Amino acid sequence: MPGLKNTLAPLSIDSLSSDGSGVGRLDGKAVFVPGTAPGDEITVRIVKDLDRYAFGIVEELRVPGAGHIQPDCPAYRPCGGCCFRHLDYSVEARAKEGFAADAFRRLGGFADLPVLPLLAGPLTDRYRNKVQFPVGYDRDGNVTFGFYAGRSHRLVPCRDCLLQPKPLNDIAAAVCDFLQKHHIPLYREDAHQGLVRHIFLRQGWHSGQVLLCLVVNGRSLPRGDRFCAEMVTRFPQIQTIVLNVNTRKTNVITGEECIPLFGPGFIEDTLCGVPVKLGPLSFYQVNTPAAELLYGVAREFAALRPEDTLLDLYCGMGTIGLSMAVDCRALMGVEIVPEAVESARANAAAMGVENARFFCADAGRAATRLAEEGLAPQVICLDPPRKGCDEATLNAVLAMAPRRVVMVSCNVATAARDCRFLADRGYLPVKVQPVDLFPRTKHVECVVLLCRAGDRDAG
Repeated sequence: MPGLKNTLAPLSIDSLSSDGSGVGRLDGKAVFVPGTAPGDEITVRIVKDLDRYAFGIVEELRVPGAGHIQPDCPAYRPCGGCCFRHLDYSVEARAKEGFAADAFRRLGGFADLPVLPLLAGPLTDRYRNKVQFPVGYDRDGNVTFGFYAGRSHRLVPCRDCLLQPKPLNDIAAAVCDFLQKHHIPLYREDAHQGLVRHIFLRQGWHSGQVLLCLVVNGRSLPRGDRFCAEMVTRFPQIQTIVLNVNTRKTNVITGEECIPLFGPGFIEDTLCGVPVKLGPLSFYQVNTPAAELLYGVAREFAALRPEDTLLDLYCGMGTIGLSMAVDCRALMGVEIVPEAVESARANAAAMGVENARFFCADAGRAATRLAEEGLAPQVICLDPPRKGCDEATLNAVLAMAPRRVVMVSCNVATAARDCRFLADRGYLPVKVQPVDLFPRTKHVECVVLLCRAGDRDAG
């Protein structure tokens, strides 16, 4: 086939890929085009041509598909975070159901596995409880905030990100005004000079409390007392102001040290009735209402009995396990991050939960040791990172022979892979519930129930 690069051609968009691009076919080759919707008739310009597929950009939208809508954010295209903001949400939801079903069918080999309709939270905008804004200068030399364009560190100003609660955007704007007024230098990545790198904000969804954190290339903030006084006066929901120290030449946003300038250094909230304390370094689900739906599904799939022991691997701050502690005799949680384990223990104490123990260890090693010691939990919950579970963890799960395994995953591809591993060794997936924790983006999470082959308790 002759090269297609720089070709201008008509193209019909038939479907969506899991990276958020529309997909059409040109001369038998799949062409991936960002910002398009099924049913779009476009003129495409091919910008990259590979052996089996190509990438293009829209030269002209000749006929929009039925689900193609006008994006409502001026930063939509250069930012790229909301890759589905040009779609009616019903189209996005169907696509995400398809991503989950395709992963389990194509990557896992589960042709007949029931994939339930997507479970969505109550909000498609303003749902995030955390944001990390890089700061920089706009074309007029004014301090501003926004996001980096895809695959770059070029700042795209965005004064009102529609995924963030408006008060968080307003606070970030006020911070930039203060930095501008008092000539506080911003960090320059190329020279590794300057001070302020990011504005980091958290909001307790139920409590309304706000944490304001500046990530800085140093250990102090000029006019820090005045900064705190102005911010708290203007935004009384701010409960604490923190400096996060990051003096490394790195793309990692936060450093390991936090210095409170005002308040205790954390905020408080609840998730599924579990009280939590959130600092800048705490891992926490960013969409609280949807996370509560997700954890509710996990609890339903676990179907715990009063005599059961629940093992919660990759337990983080313990929120999933603690939300089920009332249903079982004993809860054991394993997490590799020491601060998270301390939080889990504190959360259990605050709830008055006395049947829970939390251990700081690698999930795979801990699970292997527990299996060797003869621990026999009736239910195991897995909530691994995006890379999924390692084989040591999965083999230990098999050795403990639970009645049920509940897998909570932020990556349907690795979930399908791990379910294949378990299925080949006697634990079959029974059903999959996709959950949309990140509307308007390409991400979709899922909860999977697995039971021993032939077990009548598979429902």
